[in-house]
Amino acid sequence: MGGCLSKPKPEVKVELNLLDKEKELDLMSPNGKASPFSECRPNGSLGHCSDEDSMTLRPQRKHRDFIEASVCHVKDLENGQMREVDLGAGRALLIKEHGEFFAMGHKCPHYGAPLVKGVLSKGHVRCPWHGACFNIATGDIEDFPGLDSLPTFQVRVEKEKVIIRANKQALQTQRRSKAMSKCSAVINSSSGFSHVLIIGSGPAALVCAETLRQEGFTDRIVMCTMDKHLPYDRPKLSKSLDSTAEHLQLRSSDFFQVHDIEILLEKEVVSMDVKTRTVIFRDGFKMEYRKLFIATGSRPKPLSYKGKDVGNVFHLRTPEDANAIATLASSKNAVIVGTSFIGMEVAAALTDKAHSVSVIGIEAVPFRKALGEKVGKALMKLFELNRVKFYMLNEVWEMRGHNGQLKEVVLKSGKVLRADVCVIGIGSGPATAFLKQTGVHMDSKGFIPVNKTMQTNIDGVFAGGDVVTFPLALRSNKKVNIPHWQMAHVHGRVAALSMMGKASDIKTVPYFWTAMFGKSIRYAGYGEGFDDVVIQGDLDELKFVAFYTKSEEVVAVASMNYDPIVSRVAEVFRSGKTIRKRDVETGDMSWLIDKGSQ
Repeated sequence: MGGCLSKPKPEVKVELNLLDKEKELDLMSPNGKASPFSECRPNGSLGHCSDEDSMTLRPQRKHRDFIEASVCHVKDLENGQMREVDLGAGRALLIKEHGEFFAMGHKCPHYGAPLVKGVLSKGHVRCPWHGACFNIATGDIEDFPGLDSLPTFQVRVEKEKVIIRANKQALQTQRRSKAMSKCSAVINSSSGFSHVLIIGSGPAALVCAETLRQEGFTDRIVMCTMDKHLPYDRPKLSKSLDSTAEHLQLRSSDFFQVHDIEILLEKEVVSMDVKTRTVIFRDGFKMEYRKLFIATGSRPKPLSYKGKDVGNVFHLRTPEDANAIATLASSKNAVIVGTSFIGMEVAAALTDKAHSVSVIGIEAVPFRKALGEKVGKALMKLFELNRVKFYMLNEVWEMRGHNGQLKEVVLKSGKVLRADVCVIGIGSGPATAFLKQTGVHMDSKGFIPVNKTMQTNIDGVFAGGDVVTFPLALRSNKKVNIPHWQMAHVHGRVAALSMMGKASDIKTVPYFWTAMFGKSIRYAGYGEGFDDVVIQGDLDELKFVAFYTKSEEVVAVASMNYDPIVSRVAEVFRSGKTIRKRDVETGDMSWLIDKGSQ
């Protein structure tokens, strides 16, 4: 097969300076939480917490805190291979590159994916599930999603045997904290001034705050949010409707207190004055800032219909919404309006709870715009096999209730559906209405254009996440909006570095996922405007790879039951190489086989 994908995988030329026996890279914090986003420079240089740093951070570990084991013969692994090894007190990922060995945590700290099934390339391992990348020499997270890095372990070779020495706690937790500075400024908590003010509490906001502390920022940081909860894993809401805010929490209240990151809950910003650098809240409180980061995320698009006063109709936004939907749907009739990813995930999650699940869509096939008609039809069949009834090419006319509670959904076609709960998922738009007439530039859709450092048109005002259009390197720096959980992490990091005068380009390959009925779809790239889809594998068996092409070039890939193909293609995209349509049309799938792990 022609093209870059058919070529043998090149060796990654990375050397490891083996650590002295008495040193260790176990940088776990006492609470087991880990912090992310180092500069990811290898071999103990600036940008990550080295073993010498760990010696100054906490008392010397006792010998009994460590375990040492011979895990294989020196010739058992070839260059470019990975193996999960058992040390007795836990498992580690052993990697061989350029004749040297590396050892690190074996589970992705994001959702626990086995990294041995991931992709090893150019000094990092990419997670097979959601695309996070970790430096094999330092364990530092280099690409997202996730907030945590990995512990690394000492490796040495004696008498042809590979020996790993590891901290027992790190083997159990499988995550590591990066050192963070504290606020040295004397601040009155009721003061109306913050050196950095962050509006929002999603991944862009959280990563921005953490990155500032990791990079040595010692002035005041305040995050403000309309939510009543600390930052939580919002993508899980539509997949696990019974989850509580506490279960979904990304960081504990102790974490924010220890690292001097203040959070103001249930505080809505209604306006701002860029000349005086002041933000105004709905309750009248004002706060001045030196640097501002806007990461307010999305708001659901409203649906027009009769019967707006009927209850038990939801837009899924909070854990309370999710819990209420699950409770009301139990053994009852659920209706989903819209075939967005969130709407379809909710439909899938309700099939084992509700008496009936109905989906209303304005197009003929769900997911068609994002994944193409062929993939959309295959997924539609999966839903139908799980008792989901579709009413496509249709819209809602009226919600009818009894005693104020929903009982029927009336379609414009005249069809009447029994309904005890309804979830509206017809898409979302940027939550930027408060910026009107402030001087912060927005486009006709309400998105904030930013440059590659996440700077808006106003000095000192940055923005990131769902609210922005930004230059995407993968598409020749075309300004795009990508409302992905993963991309928001990147924006937060880049904005924080920019605030500190450490400009960093956005080199991330967009990566997202969806899950339904125990199956996951992975997606990498930017497929907006694709003109063809090349399918390899079997759509009927839901074991396939879909390559999205535009003008004879592959611009995105999606897969189901073909890990780690999406992560492999993401690595090709990241390298700057072009994948041609002809390269994926041959039907030769041999290059998908993972030869780098045991």
